Amino acid sequence: MAHHTLADDPHGHVPVMRDRMAELLAPAVERFGADAVLIDGTLGAGGHTEHFLTVFPDARVIGVDRDPNALAQASERLAPFGERFTPVQMRFDAVGDAIANNDGPVFDTARERGIAGALFDLGVSSMQLDQEERGFSYRGDAPLDMRMDPTTGITAAEVLNTYSHGDLARVLKTYGDERFAGKIASAIVAEREREPFDRAGRLVELLYDTIPAATRRTGGHPAKRTFQALRIEVNRELEAVENVVPVITGLLGVGGRAVFMSYQSLEDKIVKAAFADLTASKTPAGLPLDLPGTEPAFRTVTRGAEKAPAEEIERNPRAAPVRVRCIEKLRPTSQPR
Repeated sequence: MAHHTLADDPHGHVPVMRDRMAELLAPAVERFGADAVLIDGTLGAGGHTEHFLTVFPDARVIGVDRDPNALAQASERLAPFGERFTPVQMRFDAVGDAIANNDGPVFDTARERGIAGALFDLGVSSMQLDQEERGFSYRGDAPLDMRMDPTTGITAAEVLNTYSHGDLARVLKTYGDERFAGKIASAIVAEREREPFDRAGRLVELLYDTIPAATRRTGGHPAKRTFQALRIEVNRELEAVENVVPVITGLLGVGGRAVFMSYQSLEDKIVKAAFADLTASKTPAGLPLDLPGTEPAFRTVTRGAEKAPAEEIERNPRAAPVRVRCIEKLRPTSQPR
């Protein structure tokens, strides 16, 4: 779900590191030729997919998003590409089910040849942040919802009104890196006794009152960390990232590549650890050569985590935190069950 807002695109969205993403996937797309199927696991406004369909004229893209609004808008934008684009509404870690259970030429190719490439642009899209009524933003007084798929799961208000003090503090600390997590949790519990939370404005006010003034003067908006933590909890974002790595690496064909763009260290840590495991030899220590079948089935394409170039960050500050990792499949692997 791409983080971007730039004026030189008719949709107001130029995807972060757009050209670099195409560059990372290009060798795989060339290798698969007419069989190249790409998965955009976080379709958002559809900017990355539009670029891929334009620069890879033989490739087809399956676009996945759990947000029905995003899917509908992106599908309209990508309509000129006709059959080459296929939208699917689901959380991205369920993409294996989409490939296994759908009929049609693109799904048949994906099953027979494997996926040529996949992109996961993690985090929340600027499109969602810009829709105040969704309650992702601490800048307006919207209902505290924050669900990427508004038809399912618990809302941010329900988290605030029902979680124990300990669970609230854990969510704020783990997902928001909020050093006043305990203090904020106490204030939330006391305040909800008076009246349950339902709108963002009241929570922002509580955070202003709870976080010491000296801290408020540095480190950005005092509500930023709490809102991030609630969003991650509501959408189970980290769980989805953990689940999807084995799924997507199982779906890749030999020579296929998967790219992850993380905007916070929690996501990047998960991807980094999963890639380290996938690229490690399974030969017992002390042997001079890899035993047959124990050599790594994957290699990392990026050295460490790549960052956006300085000139892009200057044009689009939302690119500043991004960390990019890419992995390539070297030999067949058994599908994760």
